[in-house]
Amino acid sequence: MDMQADPEYHHVLTHLYEKSLILHDTSLFNRTLYFYFIDALAHIDYTCSLYTFNYQSPKNIMGAEYLRWRIDEENKGDRPKFPAFINWLKSEHPEKFAVIPSLWQMLYDPDDPASYRSFRIVLDPDSRQEIPAHFFLAIIDEFFEPEFLKSLYEDASLSTLFATFLRQGQV
Repeated sequence: MDMQADPEYHHVLTHLYEKSLILHDTSLFNRTLYFYFIDALAHIDYTCSLYTFNYQSPKNIMGAEYLRWRIDEENKGDRPKFPAFINWLKSEHPEKFAVIPSLWQMLYDPDDPASYRSFRIVLDPDSRQEIPAHFFLAIIDEFFEPEFLKSLYEDASLSTLFATFLRQGQV
């Protein structure tokens, strides 16, 4: 897609790039939750970049290379347990599940058709329609909600629940 023809997704990318974690010490975030946080942002970036720039643009090539690298990274440590953790939240802590970013809710719920396909976010595999720009604006804001970011710290709510999940051997 030519950026001149549809600047809508360029606006989404600008919205993402203007966000900041300057007020947070990400080295104190739970490492698994931080991985999936950055991973979601990378998939948002890649999907919107495909809507904005030529598929073979350097930006999209670099994004795809990062996303290929993260496939191996996803299998390290406690990272493979993350999808099951999200489903555990849904059944055991629905109040917490309800406030995590909706992209995580959709992607890791086995009853939801949303998934990553060729590194793109796909909400409905049967649809050929682009995901509306307003969807991306909303999910970006969800990932940067102050309460959500605070919950990623090792001693905070989401991180504590992840530790509980791991101790209970739910996987």
